[in-house]
Amino acid sequence: MTILPLILALPLVGALIVSLLPSEDHDDVRGASMVATVVTFIVSLVLWSRFDASEPGFQFAWSMDWIPLIHSRFSLAIDGLSLLLIVLTTFLLPLTILGSWSAVTTRVKEFHVCLLLLEASMLAVLCVRDVLVFYVFWEAMLVPMFLLIGIWGSEDRLKATIKFFLYTAAGSLMMLAAIVYVYNVAGSFDMEAMATAASGLSTREQTWLALAFGLAFAIKVPLFPFHTWLPHAHVQAPAAGSVQLAAVMLKMGGYGFLRLALPFFPEGIRELALPVCCMAATGVIYGSLMALAQSDLKRLIAYSSVAHLALVVLGLFSLNEIGFTGAVYQMLAHGLSTGALFLMVGMLYERRHTRDIAEYGGL
Repeated sequence: MTILPLILALPLVGALIVSLLPSEDHDDVRGASMVATVVTFIVSLVLWSRFDASEPGFQFAWSMDWIPLIHSRFSLAIDGLSLLLIVLTTFLLPLTILGSWSAVTTRVKEFHVCLLLLEASMLAVLCVRDVLVFYVFWEAMLVPMFLLIGIWGSEDRLKATIKFFLYTAAGSLMMLAAIVYVYNVAGSFDMEAMATAASGLSTREQTWLALAFGLAFAIKVPLFPFHTWLPHAHVQAPAAGSVQLAAVMLKMGGYGFLRLALPFFPEGIRELALPVCCMAATGVIYGSLMALAQSDLKRLIAYSSVAHLALVVLGLFSLNEIGFTGAVYQMLAHGLSTGALFLMVGMLYERRHTRDIAEYGGL
């Protein structure tokens, strides 16, 4: 087995092993989950060490037939962008398990299975080179996060879970329709073939297709005014869910723009650049002002995320190399800093059972 299938298989094998352990053996469940995530992180470091940054294009390519009838293959390959986000994801999972070691005391086995399945689906999104497989795992990410918020969240978790699911699923359905449209032109779900076919469409077609793809990615980022699900989801989610949601899942929106929307529909993106930049600039200001007004620690970090990720979109839609580079740098920096902040909030809440900033004077 080559290294990319291995990196995807490790969390799945970990989830299978954890699911077979007795539910009452909490320490064994936590220990097995920790081993699975640490081994995955080590393999990602091996991937990093073997990656040749001087070589352009994709590396570690691997593929197998999936649905030959519609020319869809389970194909994997990564470039520098994928690599950075893979290492970020695998680095944060062991820390998330450590951070929830004593905080989660109910349905411990199910909680860790959800975390491992979430890791596997996020890593798959970052590796796949087939747009249909990308969509499958894009949707698969929702299920474990839905469960993490809905089962282990706070008192108003049901409302937050439904809002999160409806927003993200609605955007994804628009993207699915656009994928089918481009597939009918390209005759293949291969990303390179679809990009070639899509870039040859008329400007009007590209603009509508870019809107369909962009809506799914804008909701995931989330870009103003599609952000309203995020603060509620963060406040209700357990600390582990907030870490994964803010530090990794939100980056999938920026990754989607870079991997699919921008290379597929260059003319359409140019048509949309100005209004999207206006929305992003509004999001930076709005998110910052809302963060200043919060009395809840989690809401403060959630609104600051709205501002930070709006800055990422602003960089992407500047449509130049410096903007792209800055956006990727900001995604990684935000993943590390926000992941750390939510872990600290989880630690403080476990000790004081409040997120009210006024209760932490002199901290």
